[in-house]
Amino acid sequence: MTKAVQDMMVAVERTRDAFAAAVRAGDVDAALAVVTDDVALATLPAGTGARGTDALRRHLAEDVLPHRPADLASVRVSRTVDRWRVVDEQRVTFTHDVALPWLLPGVAPTGRRVEVLAISVVAVRRERITEHRTLWDQHGLLSQLGLLPEAAAVTQVS
Repeated sequence: MTKAVQDMMVAVERTRDAFAAAVRAGDVDAALAVVTDDVALATLPAGTGARGTDALRRHLAEDVLPHRPADLASVRVSRTVDRWRVVDEQRVTFTHDVALPWLLPGVAPTGRRVEVLAISVVAVRRERITEHRTLWDQHGLLSQLGLLPEAAAVTQVS
């Protein structure tokens, strides 16, 4: 691998990490500073997100930032990077003590603590994010929140 390719991969990681840090800090302007005008953000399987900077500004300011659990935390399990994208697998934990319209639209807080896996794929062009997709373990999330019928819940076998 050439030094130029390595440098591109580092730039892709830095761009993704700058966006994530801005969102964690609640700084919408800093988050938008590292995305393209036609950025697409999707949270799956919730089907929430935004396309374009105006819609992303609204989504972050109205749906995401005011609706984050105080104890929301994540630990990276793995990261894969190439010249165009970063794929992160993370273990995410939080207490469902607030409504989460970006993750669980229409679901009232349950007060339960959850730990689920999430995978994000972030595509970058010229040090700007063009696409950000996050896939959550929806079955695990709904099961831990007590939102699945008893028959659908997975039982752990010893």
